[in-house]
Amino acid sequence: MTTTNARSKPRTVVITGATAGVGRACVRAFATGGDQLVLIARGLAGLRAAAAEAEAAGSPVRTIRADVADPEACEAAVERAEAEFGPIDVWVNDAFVSVFAPFTEISAEEFRRVTEVTYLGYVNATRAVLSRMLPRDRGTIVQVGSAIAYRGIPLQTAYSGAKHALQGWHEALRCELLASGSGVRVTMVQLPAVNTPQFDWVRNRLRGRARPVPPVHQPEIAARAVRYAADHPGRREYWVGASTAATLIANAVAPGLLDRYLARNGIDAQQDEPRRAQEPDNLWAPVDEADDHGAHGRFDAEARERSAQLWASQHHGLLAAGGAVLLGAAAGVGALARRR
Repeated sequence: MTTTNARSKPRTVVITGATAGVGRACVRAFATGGDQLVLIARGLAGLRAAAAEAEAAGSPVRTIRADVADPEACEAAVERAEAEFGPIDVWVNDAFVSVFAPFTEISAEEFRRVTEVTYLGYVNATRAVLSRMLPRDRGTIVQVGSAIAYRGIPLQTAYSGAKHALQGWHEALRCELLASGSGVRVTMVQLPAVNTPQFDWVRNRLRGRARPVPPVHQPEIAARAVRYAADHPGRREYWVGASTAATLIANAVAPGLLDRYLARNGIDAQQDEPRRAQEPDNLWAPVDEADDHGAHGRFDAEARERSAQLWASQHHGLLAAGGAVLLGAAAGVGALARRR
């Protein structure tokens, strides 16, 4: 993996949704590489704690309080980041919000809010930073996606819709950049279920507390994938976790069967113990304004710390070459056997 230690100067890396979960783990991943960071989020306590971790790792850091649903706030954030640290080299889009509830129990205002943050927040931020990257003909934008970008699941209609929109928009934007011959690169990282605080932050109308569908992975796995994607942005996307690969393949081959499987199993798999009477949510205001919640959620006991699929996604060329060698060897053995 290419690291910033091999560069003549550190990169300027901007991370949205930087205070918790995957975004927070990304702060640590890029800070250990010597990059200078600009962290964007809404919660003051979370921003301060994330900045302290980056500084402890030796990374220069600035924080910006902003809501990516506001395009003017995104423009201001880009302007300030470049004024503080110079041209932005890498931009990581990770901010999102969600509502766990049947579609008929999500109001129009809630659906709009999820869309404006989880989809249009990426669009707003990318538009703002592209206005600087394109004239320079360099830069990388990493979109943090999900298996849900391809496969919608029950109780997450707003989030599923936003992630599907991200996928289509990302593909179209990448085609445009390729057609123009631009040196700017965009790539997407499709994640599995991750152990983050979001399941205690989402607006929840289920009978139980929201939880990720097993198997669950630690956010550091996702962060390593995001950093690798930033260093190797030529790929259109990366898949993290065997469950992501299995879901996307199954959805491509037999989406109707997957519909029925999720109808039978997807409701209970997304909730566990009875929901508490009062649960804070970050749909309209941050939950980490006064208290930092870190990168991990409450699922450490079951969360995986490694992903063979991530390695495979990063080394698909090597695997393809190895497969070709094995096929060639098998063909040779078969031919030799036939001669005998």
